Amino acid sequence: MAPSPQRLSVTRRTWPLAQPFAISRGSKTTAEVVVAEIFDGDSRGRGECVPYPRYGETVDSVVQAIENMRGAVFSGLDREALQRAMPPGAARNALDAAFWDIDAKRDNRRAADFAGIAAMQPLVTAYTLSLDTPERMGAAAAAQRDRPLLKLKLSGDGDVERVRAVRRAAPAARLIVDANEGWSERHLTEIMPALAELGVVLIEQPLPAGADDALASLAHPIPICADESCHTSADLDRLVGKYDAVNIKLDKSGGLTEALALAEAAAARGFAIMVGCMIGTSLAMAPAMLVAQLASFVDLDAPLLLASDRVPGLRYDGSTVYPPERALWG
Repeated sequence: MAPSPQRLSVTRRTWPLAQPFAISRGSKTTAEVVVAEIFDGDSRGRGECVPYPRYGETVDSVVQAIENMRGAVFSGLDREALQRAMPPGAARNALDAAFWDIDAKRDNRRAADFAGIAAMQPLVTAYTLSLDTPERMGAAAAAQRDRPLLKLKLSGDGDVERVRAVRRAAPAARLIVDANEGWSERHLTEIMPALAELGVVLIEQPLPAGADDALASLAHPIPICADESCHTSADLDRLVGKYDAVNIKLDKSGGLTEALALAEAAAARGFAIMVGCMIGTSLAMAPAMLVAQLASFVDLDAPLLLASDRVPGLRYDGSTVYPPERALWG
């Protein structure tokens, strides 16, 4: 039984990016995050989320959704009950992470122990290149040419030139491309052969989530990963035959609890696992590191895109990211 009463606080903060970050839907210069904190008088747990307009979320709406749970948290809400009390999304993610964190501190154990992960390992993360002209993306790739895995934000027309410029600048890197729903069927059929020749190993969400049925009949020599099309384990059955992999993000799934269940269910259906993130701080990445232990592709580079991160934050050594210290989370 969780100690009672539990008190909830909600804060918002803006983190400037090191440079503007663009995808097919637009660009941003800051990361807007929301943090939920649960305190029971002895232990304190934190969780960070990133509201995402693509899913109808704003900072105000997410703050209000968390605030609406204040009475339930005070009355003894726990992580299991939270899954039924809130829908998937950023707000539930922040609270779910805070419960994982405070439960670990109450029992003087690591969150990974509760998840059944015996030993957390350092992992290689992708490093993301913002959407830009081929020349600028090539220059950005040259600055990161020693990283083993690069992820390119694409948009449709001109993408082969973008990838070719990056490949010239970083000949040894493995490449992931992410269209963020920005392609049409024409782009898939016209671009895919060239991308295969350029050594692209994964394509993320090429078609809009509501218009991806064409993937079932299109031959694709490069594996295709569902991002916007996959939020929770309830989405998996309709993705079979269209996608080869799923990108698990805690802000989509509504937290680590559902993300772990999604990873297990996806693997059982034969999907490869990718773990991704919105642009937040190390506090948002920390719980995702648990799911990333199960993944073939890891994309948890958001703190590297910020002008500054939390202290303490995750440790990054080049593209290798290390498990969180207790002082950060879990």
